[in-house]
Amino acid sequence: MRFWNNDLLGNSAVDNRVMMAILAARRSALRGSPRREEGGGHAARRAVFSLASLRLLFAATLLIAGAPPALAQAFEASPTFESRRAPVSSVQQTTTTVPQRIEQALYEQASAAWSGGTGEAAVVRLFYYGRGYRPAWTGNARRGELIAAVEASREHGLAPGDFAIDALRQATAQSGDDPQMIVRRDLLFTEALARLVRQLRYGKVDPSSLYSTWNFSPPLGVREHAQTLGDLLEAAALQDALAALAPQDAAYRGLQKALSRFTALAAAGAWPSIPAGPTLRPGERDPRVRVLRQRLQAEGWLAAGEAGRSGDKRGNAAAHGNATHYDKALAEAVKRFQTAHGLAPDAAVGSSTLAALNVSAAERVAQIRVNLERMRWVARDMSADRLVVDITGFNAALQLDGAVVWSSKVMVGRPARETPVLLDHVQHLVLNPKWVVPPTILREDVIPGMIQNAAYLQKHALRIVDRSGQAVAPAQIDWSSARRGGFPYQVVQESGSRGALGRVKFSLSNGYAIYLHDTPSRSLFRKPVRALSSGCVRLEKPRELALLLLDDPERWNEEALAAAIDSARTRTLPVGRHVPVMMLYRTAVVADGGDGAESTGTVSFRFDIYNHDGPLLALLDRPLRGLGPEG
Repeated sequence: MRFWNNDLLGNSAVDNRVMMAILAARRSALRGSPRREEGGGHAARRAVFSLASLRLLFAATLLIAGAPPALAQAFEASPTFESRRAPVSSVQQTTTTVPQRIEQALYEQASAAWSGGTGEAAVVRLFYYGRGYRPAWTGNARRGELIAAVEASREHGLAPGDFAIDALRQATAQSGDDPQMIVRRDLLFTEALARLVRQLRYGKVDPSSLYSTWNFSPPLGVREHAQTLGDLLEAAALQDALAALAPQDAAYRGLQKALSRFTALAAAGAWPSIPAGPTLRPGERDPRVRVLRQRLQAEGWLAAGEAGRSGDKRGNAAAHGNATHYDKALAEAVKRFQTAHGLAPDAAVGSSTLAALNVSAAERVAQIRVNLERMRWVARDMSADRLVVDITGFNAALQLDGAVVWSSKVMVGRPARETPVLLDHVQHLVLNPKWVVPPTILREDVIPGMIQNAAYLQKHALRIVDRSGQAVAPAQIDWSSARRGGFPYQVVQESGSRGALGRVKFSLSNGYAIYLHDTPSRSLFRKPVRALSSGCVRLEKPRELALLLLDDPERWNEEALAAAIDSARTRTLPVGRHVPVMMLYRTAVVADGGDGAESTGTVSFRFDIYNHDGPLLALLDRPLRGLGPEG
């Protein structure tokens, strides 16, 4: 259902500056319009005069505010401006109608404070304008559906309080035909719906407030949001229609189930904290093993019947049931826990494993909520073909038609030089690439390195060139001055076995000198935590990815690619398969079953290597302002 004149708005929302000017003019005109008249004909003439004046006033205000002339002309000439309002009847001459009260309340309350920065107020105004300011919540059943949907927002890690759940309950319990009460209730429910739509579909927190590199798809505009409200109110089942706005993939649903489970664990008191001490290893006896066993049983990593079942290393039955003995069954449970948490699965309970075990269930609930929010941010960009770099999982995967066709261990930026969260694409491949040292590494590594050691460049196979490409001797440079910013040269490293970029580079389109590449440091992929680079993403298996993106098996198979690399000649190759590259930061993930199957149910909790969870959680938990005309 399209319920407003598209000529008025075009394809985007009216600029807020324009809207505020319109509202100011509208409020001024409303003060002169009739509220209650004794005489019928005189009231009707004043009402029509007011509407006609408003139409001209709107057009003039738009021009003053800097809107395009075409938009102002549309307001002035649009027949829908008056035709969407009911004719003045004898009843309406003696009392202000509910639609008029709604219109008046909307414009009287339209201020920067009421808008609140989340956009609901503008959406609500446009929604009511499109329906002639008629009330939208006249039945208890519909109001009850919205209240149920607000309560169910907990299942998405959202806070019902953000949608004024108590006020909604109180308002729906009110009865009678008092116009003022009807107006307040209607606006309250509509803005609660608008806010719930936004949070389910896009998330509560604006990601660009946390990530300067954020370039994923923005939320839909005000017009589309208002249209969604109209569609929802026509849906057969409002709660189901709202639930369908959230991400529908198996990974999101799996994380929702995990949220329910860990919420129940937290409410039940969850698990004990394991005391610090020496590393626990299989075969040992230690009083802390009893607590370790209880901890793993509480979360489901170890079944109660598995305790002590394997006996000691000699198979002595006397060890059966001894909760302080670190037996084989317990060791296997610890390995499963370590694998799911990105730790080396060695069954040794050292400091890292102990730290992960001692994270409380309540903290895990918060971690899951944060990652549900992150999934809502990017849901619109999750196409069937995509290359995802999982920053905290130290992994990358290429999906084609929804199926994973390639995956690889990766190294990402260390905490001081984070790999950014962004959406990108591969522009081209470079075989045997030359490395031009980016500004950050030049400023923080190379120049200080040369000041400390004159052989630094030689040690790292680097050379200096001027803007024309001519070599510059390091001895000719005042390195102390260079540290202060006076360095008009490039530092480059030729391709080769020692080249920092390895044999293959995947050039991206971002302006941050971030790309994917091979690396000569192959041994580092054995480390479980691989936040080791200066921001770029190092791939363990770049050649396989190159073949998939070249997508030309007749010209580029394994042998042809190997021969081109072995030639040592630098070549730039266009990609045949274009897929979005998504660099994502996720600290709680539930893997799906593959090919769209339901989640396996195991939550992988990752270390928050860049400390991003805390700021996001604070914003997610920050209460929003009240709703409705008095919010």
